[in-house]
Amino acid sequence: MTLPMPKRVPELGFYYHYKHDSSGSVNNFVFEVVGVGFHTEESREGEEHFVIYRPLYESSVYKASKTFNIPCFDNRPLEMWMGDVEINDKITKRFTKITDIEVIKELEKIKNEMYS
Repeated sequence: MTLPMPKRVPELGFYYHYKHDSSGSVNNFVFEVVGVGFHTEESREGEEHFVIYRPLYESSVYKASKTFNIPCFDNRPLEMWMGDVEINDKITKRFTKITDIEVIKELEKIKNEMYS
């Protein structure tokens, strides 16, 4: 069985989820994309590929990583990750890449503290 290639993939790095509150902590609803997964079995259309990512705040995935002492990750269908959401009658990206160098430096420190 040949797995289809995705049409587009996110860049590796940090992303804000649309629920991120810019007046809160720098890492609230921030995620690090670490890869793209391919479903190895038959799957529903649009769910053949996944974004593999982890939170930079204390979520259940973070707690699982600490409990099991192994890296744990979130997975989301690729097209959902790349898609938009409607909030208060306004269309916005579900995830937005963080490009501010100073913010990235701060998030790298948080990541290293959380996942070292």
